[in-house]
Amino acid sequence: MDSVYIALAIGLVLTFFLLSLLVSGLNEGVNRLFGVRSKFLWAYLRDVLDGPAGGPHGDRSRMPARVLDVLWRVPRNAMPGGDPRPAFNALPPPADLPTPTTPPRPLADRVYERLRAVDQSQGRRTSLSNVPPNRFAVALLEIVAGEYDGSVDAFLAELKTAGSAMYGPLAALWTSADNDLDKLREGIADWFDGEMSGLSALYRRQVRWVLTVLALIVTLVISVDVLEFGKSVLHDDALRREVVAVAAGNPDALRGLQDTCVATGSGQSAADQGSDPYGCVTDVLSTPALVRILTNSPVALSLPAEGNPSWTWNGSTWWDRLADPGHWLGFALTVIALLFGAPFWWDVLRRLTGLKPGSGGDGSD
Repeated sequence: MDSVYIALAIGLVLTFFLLSLLVSGLNEGVNRLFGVRSKFLWAYLRDVLDGPAGGPHGDRSRMPARVLDVLWRVPRNAMPGGDPRPAFNALPPPADLPTPTTPPRPLADRVYERLRAVDQSQGRRTSLSNVPPNRFAVALLEIVAGEYDGSVDAFLAELKTAGSAMYGPLAALWTSADNDLDKLREGIADWFDGEMSGLSALYRRQVRWVLTVLALIVTLVISVDVLEFGKSVLHDDALRREVVAVAAGNPDALRGLQDTCVATGSGQSAADQGSDPYGCVTDVLSTPALVRILTNSPVALSLPAEGNPSWTWNGSTWWDRLADPGHWLGFALTVIALLFGAPFWWDVLRRLTGLKPGSGGDGSD
């Protein structure tokens, strides 16, 4: 009996793992299509380097702070100030930055000029979504050297005038560095590394809403009722046990097998199911519960005993399942399970099946 529940657990975990992979793939596609990661990064950089949107000392942060921002405004570039990403530029960074203009150009754009050598085109805007802390520190010091003749104090004065949130940290770092540019670079890199960790945590919290929506869409489109799936796995095992009993010469088991096939159906007529229960068992067990999940989607997959798999329109049955309150709890449990993510379910699957992680490349194999 323990093997039944182990098989059920493995089947459930494998289902959650595969569906979580699908949700992760859709999420990655959304991120790449709308540049969500890149917009998060450059909205933060513009807030910190140039001050909030709306002019000096404004109060309109470009960072998405609400569910509506993440699900609607970020993809549509409708955040305060529009798309925060700089325009993509394939040219190498200039050897010497131009002298400051009046009013000064946005500092985020000037930083991008020093980072664009590693940029890759995905449209009219930059696709940079990660800036190494040490490279960010070097970019700032290059601007100081090229535009302010190496005067950190003049650079700090511009940050203060612009209402930049970086003025305070940079002024404190410059004071503690005691006019040592190497110490200042290390201090900026450490500070920026901490800021990026906080930004990554914020990104994960905000994108959780996107993952929730995608998990709900996947669950409803495929119509995955986890409770119904568990029942299917147990039913398959019951059929196997009845087949074993029939093979051992138990006539009561044969009658029970006939009744089960007539009750569940397998694509055969009732007469055929009763006279040939083994055909019913073959149809059911040759299509595992994991595959039968796809038979409840709007376009259902069928695997006949002979011939190739086929797809058929199943819209009316699918809609009836969505409207049936009996499936709602199973749908909700599926959505919750998918939010744990593919890495979590892969780890659980590995523990249940005894799989070991791949050995490292240390030559000890």
